[in-house]
Amino acid sequence: MERRIASELGIRLDQVRGTLALLDEGNTVPFIARYRKERTGGLDEVQIRDVARLSEQIRQLEDRRQTILSSVEEQGALTAELRRALSSAQTLGELEDLYAPYRPKRQTRATRALEAGLGPVAEAIARGEDPNRLAAQFCTEAYSDVDAVIGGARDILAEAMADDATVRAYVRDKMRRDGRMMSKRRRGGEEDPKYQMYFEFSVPVEKMRPHQVLAIRRGEKEKVLSAGVEVHEDRLVDWIVGQRVKTGGVARKHHTEAVRDGFGRLLHPSLERDVRGELEEDADKHAIGVFALNLKNLLLQPPLAGRVVLGVDPGMRTGCKLAVVDATGRLIDTGHMYVHDGRKRDAPDIISAMVHKHGVEVVAIGNGTGSRETEELVARGLRGKDGVHYAIVDEAGASVYSASEIARAEFPDLDVSVRGAVSIARRIQDPLAELVKIDPKSIGVGMYQHDVNQNALSQELDAVVEDVVNAVGVDVNSASQPLLARVAGIGPTLSKRIVAHRDATGPFASRASLKDVRGLGARTFEQCAGFLRVRQGREPLDDTGIHPESYALARDILKLSGQEPGASGLKARLDALGRSGELRALAEKHGAGAMTLEDVLSALVQPGRDPRDELDPPQLRSDVLSVNDLREGMVLEGTVRNVVDFGAFVDIGVKQDGLVHVSEMADRFIKNPYDVVGVGDRVKVAIVSIDKERGRIGLSMKQASGR
Repeated sequence: MERRIASELGIRLDQVRGTLALLDEGNTVPFIARYRKERTGGLDEVQIRDVARLSEQIRQLEDRRQTILSSVEEQGALTAELRRALSSAQTLGELEDLYAPYRPKRQTRATRALEAGLGPVAEAIARGEDPNRLAAQFCTEAYSDVDAVIGGARDILAEAMADDATVRAYVRDKMRRDGRMMSKRRRGGEEDPKYQMYFEFSVPVEKMRPHQVLAIRRGEKEKVLSAGVEVHEDRLVDWIVGQRVKTGGVARKHHTEAVRDGFGRLLHPSLERDVRGELEEDADKHAIGVFALNLKNLLLQPPLAGRVVLGVDPGMRTGCKLAVVDATGRLIDTGHMYVHDGRKRDAPDIISAMVHKHGVEVVAIGNGTGSRETEELVARGLRGKDGVHYAIVDEAGASVYSASEIARAEFPDLDVSVRGAVSIARRIQDPLAELVKIDPKSIGVGMYQHDVNQNALSQELDAVVEDVVNAVGVDVNSASQPLLARVAGIGPTLSKRIVAHRDATGPFASRASLKDVRGLGARTFEQCAGFLRVRQGREPLDDTGIHPESYALARDILKLSGQEPGASGLKARLDALGRSGELRALAEKHGAGAMTLEDVLSALVQPGRDPRDELDPPQLRSDVLSVNDLREGMVLEGTVRNVVDFGAFVDIGVKQDGLVHVSEMADRFIKNPYDVVGVGDRVKVAIVSIDKERGRIGLSMKQASGR
């Protein structure tokens, strides 16, 4: 197993062995990736999870292999040749193909014929004998004449052909290589314009794109489309006949007809399900990967910490809910305004008054229905207020949070919609801290997320949240229970105990004092300590990513350098000590490897480093555009809201986001848009087309790059 994992993932055997051992010991993925680099050879979180995933798949394959071997042996059909074939099968598909003739079946035409004793007639046809004379001896009530008996014998031959592992492998491969995915409008189905391109659709199976596979699957589910895989049936039947039919005369005719019938009735539908299943599995993986990448970029949006924020949850019919939070995220005021009818004239004054009363520095506007109408009124309310800006905030999942148990616990007396405004305000202060309160699937930054395998989606998105939270680090004295629950090794129960302990006894003075929390033992402390931060505590190293197990090494390094963590001259001094070999000798003394030493040095140089600081901050505006202000050729700055296979949607400050098609991203061929942009990126774009009727704006990054 270990060699296969190493081969498939392109990593060393020792890396696989080290990773599997650490996983088997019960270590968390973030802990392994950050603090056990020597044992994994520096594998990152994604690679570690790939090792875990592939090892589980191989274990499942082996379990299935043993089940099949036992089943065939119990039937008395396990020959030496079949045992070798089953033992050497490398995929679940190969195993199931070999098992097909022996798999217990529900009642089929072939099983009924066999139960009626028609096996000898089928065998006679296969040997090349004329079955007519023999068939007369097997007439029964169910098979009352010669033609019925021969028909039953052909059913037996048809099913045997469809269960043949060699035939299945060949036809499946041909279906993958030469088949065409077809779809058309279903008879009686709605003429839904979003499926129009699939009403007469035909693409080679091997050229199907993930979004096409997912769109067709959804169209079938909604009973708008019918679809299938088309193959060269005559060619494939001829090939099968050449493989299985070795006789001539009347027997050949019957056997050939059995093959043709079995192909259309049994083999093609079965393998079509297999091939479409493969396409859909690959498309699901791709869509989940897209969602995961976009979610990661969204969670990594830089915070606007320490600002007083007015959150606005837009609403057309019921009006906008307003919430002001102070620099720590504490709710200090709420309000309400309308953006339609005659009442909208009061909206700018309401905004202005709340900004003045509370010293609001930023207004965060949710991007839901009515956001652009709201934006216009907010912009008017901010005129003349120097230094106060607004930003459009992705509000996906805010309504889910508002009705959640977490929100009810935080704000039991607030209306659901007002809780949404609080969430929007806090998202600009610290997107990660707020978004972890929401089921990741409710944050709409993917495509077809409701159609893909939901268990796989949840696992992948939970892994993304876990990785981001632990990469950023968590202040144990200010973090919410949902945020603490995402720290490696903690979980929901222990996070509640940490918060309760903090509320009862006051802030934690050090990482070590976490051991006073009931249920937080040495093993859990080992897993979580390095990801928790204690700001301004009694131990300066507690505000770094250095694990307590490496504190002795870190202190000796600081003593040798004569500097404090983060000191301006520390890096130069450490570089000199590195060149002299003194640091390497110190690390060896403490039993630390080169990678651990490098991480400790990096953390000492930048003790409070937040990886989010290196990314583009939220785009703040002070005035609003309308689509009527746009002109082709105009260059603007915008924020990437979503990335999909064919491009990126960019918020440029008008009612609808514009699309940068993948062909307009750069002056070179771009296969994958995610190689160029990510959610939250600030990009310069040129307007290339405006379709007011359809509400579409075409943008170009490459045309804006030279301006």
